[in-house]
Parts: sequence; structure tokens; C-alpha cells
Amino acid sequence: MFAPRVFVSMIGALSVFAIVTFILTGSAWTTAWQTLVCAVLVQAGYFIAVLVLVAKEGRNRRSASQGQSPVSASAADDKEPKTIHVPNNPGHFNS
Repeated sequence: MFAPRVFVSMIGALSVFAIVTFILTGSAWTTAWQTLVCAVLVQAGYFIAVLVLVAKEGRNRRSASQGQSPVSASAADDKEPKTIHVPNNPGHFNS
């Protein structure tokens, strides 16, 4: 994920949320605290999503280093074992 894109998307979503909340409630105070709560929830969701992605990648790398193929939904359909391309390994060239 490209950080500036995430920040711009989050600010855009919060702006739309704030505009709609202000139109519905007519209160600047209610809009401000509800938008703040929404921002905290968005950040918490983003944090949890990143943790899940990091844990999944860690499991894939551990299974690859132990010589096992990672489990995927389509692995049962394929006859050939899957290989993992791990980018940025020291001493290796990425192609």
C-alpha cells in the first residue's frame, strides 16, 4: 500500500462522511465528534488489516523456508506444487 494514497483516500472518505453527517444532523458539534469516532474506527480497521497481512506473509515465508508449499484455495486443483517468489533477498537478483 502506498501511504500517500491511503491518507488521501482516508481524508476523502472522512470528508464525505462529515458532509453527509452535517446535512443529516445540522449540528457542527455532532458532525465533529462523529467524524472523529469514524476516523479512529478507520485507523483501527487499517491497523488490523495490516496485522493480518503481515501474519499471513510470515506464515507463507515460514512454510516456504521449511520446504512446504503455502496453502491456497486453488492449491487443491493444481497438480504442480506452487513456488514462492520472495523479493529483495540479499544476494539475489529480482527478475
